[in-house]
Amino acid sequence: MVDIPRLNGMIRCFEEGKPCFGSFATPDIDVVLAMAGSKYDSIIFEMEHNIWDIRALRDGLQYMLNRRQIVEKGSIAPNVTPLVRIPANGNEKNQWLAKQALDLGAFGIIWPHVDTVEQAYNAVAACRYPRLKSAARYEPAGIRGDSPTQAARFWGLNNQEYYKKADVWPLDPNGEILVGLMIEGVEAVNNLDDMLKNVPGIGFVLVGEGDLSQELGYPRQYEHPVVLEHIARVVATCRKYKVPVGHPHVDGKNVERVLSEGFSYLMTAPVRTFGALDKGRELAKR
Repeated sequence: MVDIPRLNGMIRCFEEGKPCFGSFATPDIDVVLAMAGSKYDSIIFEMEHNIWDIRALRDGLQYMLNRRQIVEKGSIAPNVTPLVRIPANGNEKNQWLAKQALDLGAFGIIWPHVDTVEQAYNAVAACRYPRLKSAARYEPAGIRGDSPTQAARFWGLNNQEYYKKADVWPLDPNGEILVGLMIEGVEAVNNLDDMLKNVPGIGFVLVGEGDLSQELGYPRQYEHPVVLEHIARVVATCRKYKVPVGHPHVDGKNVERVLSEGFSYLMTAPVRTFGALDKGRELAKR
């Protein structure tokens, strides 16, 4: 079996200790083509607040493939790593949504509104295949159904190679799948320490400051001291456990502050001009 280098560009950034840049995107073909040729490290197909259109997601993923890029780079790793935010909240435990996105080739799943250890455990388990109880890194016990063919093709692997790579990072250091938890409420902020302490396999945390600000009584007032205080608690907890933490609303005005506060995944608005991305990359020496 050939040696396969790192495929997931977000994981590569995290392993190298570099800030990672991303954006939400719809799986529309022209949007995908623009994003696939951008300087982003990753995009997250937004399917929480958009319709769950599995055919559009399938087509969008395929349009991210670029044979010229593979030849020029000498690597099957995509220039921009695609993840998917699913519509189900953590407490709904709709594992089938994660399964379908992973089966098409997504490199990670973003789980909205994860509030408890139980919900965090389910999020990781849904992204892992079952294995023997005697196997290393057994917990969280995988519950993902077996249908790897489309994902393996998208990744450029055969099925057996895919199985070896299709586990969650950093629980499996060679895994290529990222589990992202969205922390979007006071209960989640209070329980985050227990989640990160008790659930291995959480790849990164994404602050849901929109919903968090709503619950705190300051809707979309992202610079309000109360909102910033709760966000700072999330960042501090993630740093305690060395888990990357992401900010979903980065622009040219706040990118310098966001970097200085310790965020390692910066999401800018899904537009065709990349002012915040370019400035952030310059500040991060990327």
